[in-house]
Amino acid sequence: MAETWDRRIRRAEELTVGGGPESPLLAFYARLLQSQKAVYESLKNRGPSGSIEDDVLQIAQSGSALLHDVADDGPDQLVAEARTLLQSDDSTKRDLLLTYWSDRSDRNFFAKALLQPCAQWLATAGLATIGQRPAGADNRCPRCGGAPQLSILETTGAVAGDGSSRQLLCATCLATWPFRRVVCPQCGEEDERKLGYFQSTAFEHVRVDACDSCGRYLKSVDVGRLGLAVPLVDEVAGASLDVWALEHGYQKIELNLLGL
Repeated sequence: MAETWDRRIRRAEELTVGGGPESPLLAFYARLLQSQKAVYESLKNRGPSGSIEDDVLQIAQSGSALLHDVADDGPDQLVAEARTLLQSDDSTKRDLLLTYWSDRSDRNFFAKALLQPCAQWLATAGLATIGQRPAGADNRCPRCGGAPQLSILETTGAVAGDGSSRQLLCATCLATWPFRRVVCPQCGEEDERKLGYFQSTAFEHVRVDACDSCGRYLKSVDVGRLGLAVPLVDEVAGASLDVWALEHGYQKIELNLLGL
């Protein structure tokens, strides 16, 4: 299922109009997606080499506008960090991005925000990247080795007789890959008695998939239930489900870009 940056931006703006408790979060995400789109277009026009080490300064330069946007109109906890990065030298920015690429911390907002557009461009262009997943690790992205951000369900055109086909979406390069439906993407648990699900009437197409064996969870977006859904954005809109999961002792496999 192809997603353009424009489609993501429109969906975030549409969900903001609802005026619910997630509206401020979605309004910020819409602006952030605009900034990420600009990074993506800049890199696409200039043509990255495919090596993060070689391209890292180009990425940092392309992301200068993103840093300015957050510094001018971002959440309080990110404004100071954005201003500090804007004043830092190239070496500091380079170290920040390379450290994230080798470690993939889901708590490093700016490195993740800047590298997502680059990683998606590389994946879309079919260029090789470092960090390929180990042999047999089908719960990691085959393009960049990233962890899954969420899963996408398609209740129409189901496969394997399990009610829906399933894909995982990479938290780093935003690519998707097929994954078995009734299995934990973290530990591989297959016992249905240890795999739980939670939904809210406010987001009937989004749910929490939790595993009692490893205590981890991720959210699933059912595009068969709601064809207008854009999984990357609707996952953010379902922030209340993350609160439920945390209150019940589960930890997310990978926090989304907004730290949820």
